This record gives sequence, C-alpha cells and structure tokens, in this order.
Amino acid sequence: MARVLTPRAEDFPRWYQDLIAKAKLADNGPVRGTMVIRPAGYAIWERIQAEMDARIKAAGAENAYFPLFIPESYLKREAEHVEGFSPELAVVTHGGGKQLAEPVVVRPTSETVIGEFMAKWIDSYRDLPLLLNQWANVVRWELRPRIFLRTSEFLWQEGHTAHATREDARAYARRILHEAYEDLMVNVLGIPVVVGLKTARERFAGATATYTCEGMMGDGKALQLGTSHELGQNFAKAFDISYSSAEGGREHAWTTSWGTSTRMLGGLIMAHGDDNGLRVPPRLAPIQAYVMVVKDGEGPGGPAEAARKLRDALRDAGVRVALDDRTDTPFGRRAVDAELRGYPVRVEVGPRDLAAGNAVVVRRTDGSKSPTPVADVVGAVLAALEADQRVLHDQALAHRESRTVEVATLAEAIGAAATGWARVPWSAVGVAGEAEANGQGVTVRCLLRADGSVPDSEDESDLVAILARAY
Repeated sequence: MARVLTPRAEDFPRWYQDLIAKAKLADNGPVRGTMVIRPAGYAIWERIQAEMDARIKAAGAENAYFPLFIPESYLKREAEHVEGFSPELAVVTHGGGKQLAEPVVVRPTSETVIGEFMAKWIDSYRDLPLLLNQWANVVRWELRPRIFLRTSEFLWQEGHTAHATREDARAYARRILHEAYEDLMVNVLGIPVVVGLKTARERFAGATATYTCEGMMGDGKALQLGTSHELGQNFAKAFDISYSSAEGGREHAWTTSWGTSTRMLGGLIMAHGDDNGLRVPPRLAPIQAYVMVVKDGEGPGGPAEAARKLRDALRDAGVRVALDDRTDTPFGRRAVDAELRGYPVRVEVGPRDLAAGNAVVVRRTDGSKSPTPVADVVGAVLAALEADQRVLHDQALAHRESRTVEVATLAEAIGAAATGWARVPWSAVGVAGEAEANGQGVTVRCLLRADGSVPDSEDESDLVAILARAY
C-alpha cells in the first residue's frame, strides 16, 4: 500500500491529495478552485446530508430554497457583512449579452436575501420563531484552494432563524450547535470536537457571537467543522425584520444563522484516514459491509452463490451492503480499492475457506482477518460495526489528547501549536496576543469556560483559549 499512497508521516498534504485521487472521491474542476465530487465522495456527502437534515428538522426548522443571485445592494446594507465578504465575492455584471443595471453577487451566504424575505413574511409575534434551512451551493473565491477544505464553490446547509427575543435566539443557536452539529460530528462522523466561542477577531462578519465545533486532524492541525451564529438585531435592522408584539408595539426580531459544508468530508479523511486510505465510521458509511468473491469454484453452491446469500442476509439485517463478484479482476487489486474506500467490514468468500464452512471477516479499523462460520457472519459483522464506530472515535480522541498541552504563556502556546493544540488562559493572550499569534500562523480556535462549557462572552473571567494552526 505504501506504493499507492504517500505515507502520512512523510508528507501529510500529499497523502491527503493522493487519497482523494486514488479513492476516487473528487477531482479538480475546470475552473481553478472548483471541484468535481465523484460518486464515492458524493455517497458519503449524501449520508452526512441525510443525518444532518434529520437533526435540523428535529429542531423544528423547515427546508426552503433561495436564489443563487443576490443584488449587490443587499450586501451593502449590513456594513460588517459586506466588508467581511468583499474579498471573496464573485460578481456578475453582464447577462443575456447586456450589462446589468445592478451587479448581482453569486451567493457567498444568504443572510441578506433571506433577511429580505423574512421582513416580507413576518408581521406579528405569532409568526415567530421563523426557522428556515436550505441545502445549496455557495461561492467564495479562494486564492489557495484545496479539495473539500477550501474551494471556490462548495455544498452546504445554511440555517436562518428569526426570534422574538435575544434569549430565544441564543438558545436556538446553541441548540443547533449541540443537538445537530456536535451530535452528528461525534456520534456519526466519529470526530470528537471541542465546542466553544469564537473571539471577536474570528467571528462571522455581522454576528454578535459565533460558536464553533473544532476537530483535530491527523497532523495536529485544527479544522472548523461547523459554526452557529447569533446575529443580534444587526440584520433585522438592516432589512427591517420587525413584528407587532403582543403589547401592540413594533419590535425588531433577533436572528441567527448556522452552517456546515462539504468541508466535513475533508475532516473525515484527515481525522480517520491511514496509510491504506480512508476509514469511514460505520454509522456514516454508504457501504458498511463489502462482500467479495475471492474466486469462484466449480458448479452450484460455490463462492459466488454463497456470497449472494450473505449479501441478502446482511441486507435483511439492516446492513448497507454491496457485492463484488468481479472475479475477472485480480482480487488483490479489488482488496486495495476496498481499503482505499474505507469500507468498515469486508466479507471475503473463497473456495478454500468455504470448503471449511467459513468466510473471512476483515475489519478496516485494524486490518484483522477472522475466519468465521458462514452461519455466524451476520452476527460478526453487526458486532464489528458497533465496535468500530467506538474505535474510530476513541482513537481520534486519544490522538487529540496526546497532542494537546496545557501552557501558561502566549509564547508557549505558539510553540506548542507547531505539533498540536495548546490550552492557555485567555487572560495570557488577549486581543494583542491574538494578533501576535496570527502573525505566526496560529489562531485562537475558540474560548471555553474552565469546566469546558461554552461561554456567552469573551469578557467572562477565567476563560481558556485553544490555540492551533488550522486549515
């Protein structure tokens, strides 16, 4: 396998690119910074999307769709917002062979256009809360693109809500943060995340507070996997999102926005991948068990027939299963491809093992191979899937803990960020120290209370800052 992928320890970025190419997850698009997501990669995204969509709907939000093109004037209504996004905007000035009367922006995020329609749809306190989500593509012009991590166009969900009170908006932003984002990342993607508050320097343009889920990748760097924002009344005032209160007065709403994207695929690769390829957590995997015919024997009752029966039995047991009976392709090549794709379990059926009444159950987490009586294969696969979901999470957690150090000063934190994360008192960093760290390629990923909970403000006392290099 070392000849297939560059070893992670030798060149982590090259390993990442090799894996994406060899596992056929994605390819570079024809325009610099764009990507083509191939079927193997898109199947994983569909599973993420389904799991996330269910959690968002459980929190009461409904899906809608808003335009890709946004009048440039909309962005200019919220000063911080347009300033934050201006360097990344793609602007259309011509359409239908003519210059447009007003340039339109290709959607970088939808606070402005959704705010326009919230103002139209909300009249009374009875219309609140208004809880919306959309699955869409967005465009942010990237100067240093990397597939899944930073591309000029990517896929995501973006939620936008309006509430009668600040307290209700804050509670909902945090509900999404924990019940949708953190739950999916930890319990489905198997990525342990630190959940905290972004500093003023790092928060979303136009927000009053940004909450984040940060994961550690295999090389010790951080990856922001999802964010949820309190927008205060900034956008409500810019777009006149107001309502008649129960007392008869006119009040501005309090709004939130929150999003996760195909960046989670990059996080999945870098958090769980090894020198043999991708390792997909069983709860996420589009294919949980891959039944392979090693080579077929003579006559009925051979490996091909046994493999089909095992596939059907696994499917009946609720396992997402696929059959590989391409015996005209060398088995070694097919096994390498299965390793690269990260299928959690392989069931290998060959004449020799079948003659002894067995099939071989192979676990992707550790490569172990267990000859198993055919009648016991379904039970063995189910047990392996349950165990290996925990294994991947626990390995990632152990990695994060081993690469996170407690330090007392900014200088120590910047030094520690060369190999992992640093936990340092926020009082030892502050705004000036954060700027100094940024100048050395280190960022404050988030702030936590001493007990690990999420603070309301960076002005709280005794906060802990997580400093790291990041993607």
